[in-house]
Amino acid sequence: MCVRDASGMPLSSQGAHAELRTASVGKVLLLLSVAGLLCDGSLSADEMLRREPVDAVADSGLWWQLSVDALPLADVAQLVGAVSDNLATNVLLRRVGVDYVARVGSSLGLERTALHDKVRDVRGPGDPATLSTGTAEELSSLMLRLETTTAMGPEPDSLVRQWLSSNVDLSMVGSAFVARLGLDPLAHLDGPIRFFNKTGTDAGVRADVGTVTVGDRTLAWAAIANWAPEDDGRLVSEAMAGMRRIGDEIVDRLTA
Repeated sequence: MCVRDASGMPLSSQGAHAELRTASVGKVLLLLSVAGLLCDGSLSADEMLRREPVDAVADSGLWWQLSVDALPLADVAQLVGAVSDNLATNVLLRRVGVDYVARVGSSLGLERTALHDKVRDVRGPGDPATLSTGTAEELSSLMLRLETTTAMGPEPDSLVRQWLSSNVDLSMVGSAFVARLGLDPLAHLDGPIRFFNKTGTDAGVRADVGTVTVGDRTLAWAAIANWAPEDDGRLVSEAMAGMRRIGDEIVDRLTA
């Protein structure tokens, strides 16, 4: 876990350099890659992307339940930001390539944070062991850079913030902002509280990264919990309570 102020100074940190599984949090790197290609003209927001059998995956998202087979690229990216759409993730990743996303991560100076693969219902022995990994130190810094437009640059960073600002998962750190700051969990693109985040959920993984601004105070965070998947029944509620405590800490700092 790592919480930073607007200067980048860590205010609270525990195990921040540990490389952990981050589930869907790695999709932020895909969105950064797509945003950069859109802003330099290499991709078009109106390009129609078609879902193919090779992209098929169940669970998180909406597109796999919709009847439409093709969507504009910008809408596909929005699905990833809003509902962590797994099918949309795979379609985007097929378009830009996992190797390109890796190069973008390297260009951002990320050494222990990466998106390793597409989303799979089942991971075989020849597949990467997990979707993404990262450290709280690197991810909290990346979130702050997104807020201050010093990651990919003003235009692409603004696009990624827009996509992530519509995220509907406020079950972890963000739950404190809903309960104590009155943040609308379904409509927080505009208003007195500026907020964006990306969460990750998998067996043995809960992760939440983002920034929140109230008035002239901004805090960035990365909170990651890992445990043995077979211990889900025992540890999920404990991990979620820990995420809420981090959110409460952030609210305390913002309102002190």
